[in-house]
Amino acid sequence: MVKRLAGMAAVLCIAAAQAAEKPNIIFIFADDWGYADLGIHGSTFCQTPRLDQMASEGIDFQNFTVNHPVCSPSRTAVITGHFPARHSVHQHFASTEHHLRAGMPDWLDPKAPMMPRMLKAAGYATAHFGKWHLCNDHIPDGPSPLEYGYDEFGCFNIPTEVAEQMSAKGSCPRAVDFIKRHKDQPFFINLWIHETHTPHYPLNEYLSKFKDLDEQQQVYAAVVAEGDAGVGLVLDTLKELGLDENTLVIFSSDNGPEWTGTKEKSEISQDTSTGPGLGTYYSVGEKGELKGQKRSLYAGGIRVPFIARWPGVVPAGKTDRDAVLTAVDLLPTFVELAGAQLPADYQPDGVSMVSALKGEKFERTKPIFWEWRPARNHPILWPHFGVSDGTWKLLYNEKLGKAELYHVHDDWAEARDVSAEHPETVEQLKKQIAGFEKSLPPEPPAGCFSRLRK
Repeated sequence: MVKRLAGMAAVLCIAAAQAAEKPNIIFIFADDWGYADLGIHGSTFCQTPRLDQMASEGIDFQNFTVNHPVCSPSRTAVITGHFPARHSVHQHFASTEHHLRAGMPDWLDPKAPMMPRMLKAAGYATAHFGKWHLCNDHIPDGPSPLEYGYDEFGCFNIPTEVAEQMSAKGSCPRAVDFIKRHKDQPFFINLWIHETHTPHYPLNEYLSKFKDLDEQQQVYAAVVAEGDAGVGLVLDTLKELGLDENTLVIFSSDNGPEWTGTKEKSEISQDTSTGPGLGTYYSVGEKGELKGQKRSLYAGGIRVPFIARWPGVVPAGKTDRDAVLTAVDLLPTFVELAGAQLPADYQPDGVSMVSALKGEKFERTKPIFWEWRPARNHPILWPHFGVSDGTWKLLYNEKLGKAELYHVHDDWAEARDVSAEHPETVEQLKKQIAGFEKSLPPEPPAGCFSRLRK
């Protein structure tokens, strides 16, 4: 009996040691936040005390980009570690008619490689709270998040036959509840908050804090402040439970800020997943000196906040503008931190950023590609493809016969096109884009179509 108890104790000790080696991971993905919506990034009217504090306790990575300038493809890149066009996700998920025009499936293929599934296999409890949008509530028969590798979820913008739409304000409280219930085992949470996407739902307690601002800024600042407080709620919970030093928390945004609408006090009543609220008249997010915003491949559309905090591992109070990081890097990073191996047949588009998180030198070994299919002849929205390799970034539209080249190491804001000075570099990067385009699937994956398709 004594030997049996001793054996059980040994097993428990080994399990506890293994759990301690696997950090908890919380990825907070905001919606439509501009690079300069944070106080530490120079916002002219928003206040983000908890995110500013988070940066002072970790690293503020200032050269991080997402892999698409709108939501669904950007989120596809995070969860698969692939550029979204590899899964035929070219625009946001909406109606079947929209998907047909865009050459898309009706939902992200749940059989594709998935970050939560890999972490679950490594012993993690997995959860998704907040925005889903890897399908849409207009598509009733899409898959459940459980099919993507999650143990638990609470979502809005989710297929109606899967679950009821969760309140947009329920994301952070649900995450806190999950943390409390899983504090004794490694956990992974994708926390995709609603702020600052339309419709806007400003609360009086935050509106009153910004009563001296004009109406547009007051609403937007209130929404940002609520998102900031939600991040603070999560961080406070980790501290209260003694999980601080074993939890990596990352905050970012899915793309740059929304374009400001012109109709005063407009209401959006057609958002069936979150309900009516204030419209884009109040979308006055900032991107600082960056050119472009949401739907653009210029820096303002794809360079977003990226703050990492993990006491004792991620150095505190550091700003890093040199490490070139991107969203497809998250999957290999989290898998490495979990002590797991990538599947043998999986080829990630990203590279692990663990060395960068530890404050060490990071050298990017793979190019970054972007695709924006609705490109048109517009000063900001014209780029169809983009590629970043080394110190260069090329924006290109073959149909328009237009290309711009930026030396991003020296020209972080993409202010000076140097394509005329470096024609050989332009041609080299065009060839890389052509190779990327050739590698993409000609059709969406089979089995990812709604019964609503005609």
